[in-house]
Parts: sequence; structure tokens; C-alpha cells
Amino acid sequence: MTYDRLVCANCAAPVSEGRCPVCRANRERLQQGNFLAGLNPMTLIALLAVLVAAVALLAHQTV
Repeated sequence: MTYDRLVCANCAAPVSEGRCPVCRANRERLQQGNFLAGLNPMTLIALLAVLVAAVALLAHQTV
């Protein structure tokens, strides 16, 4: 999940806005935690489709 859809329990604002210290800390943690965390879902789906196509091509060539 990307942090732009998360709502802070402390201030009830989107975490991506960073209105309170809790929001800012969680935003930093999410950005540093995973290099895929900043990607939107469509990009992840596209990467998955490319991976599936590459595996299918490799399987087809080995048969």
C-alpha cells in the first residue's frame, strides 16, 4: 500500500500531507522501508505483466 491513501490516527489527515509529527515519521518510514512503496498500483501491475511475459517466453523457448 502506498502512503498517499493512509489516514493518520493521530490527526485524521492523510499521511502524505505530514501535518503532525506522527504523520511525518510514518511517511519517512514508509519511504525508506521499501523501494516499491512509492510506486503506484498500475506500475506494479505493469511490472508483474512484464515478468509473466518474460517467464512465458523463456518457457516457450525451452520446449
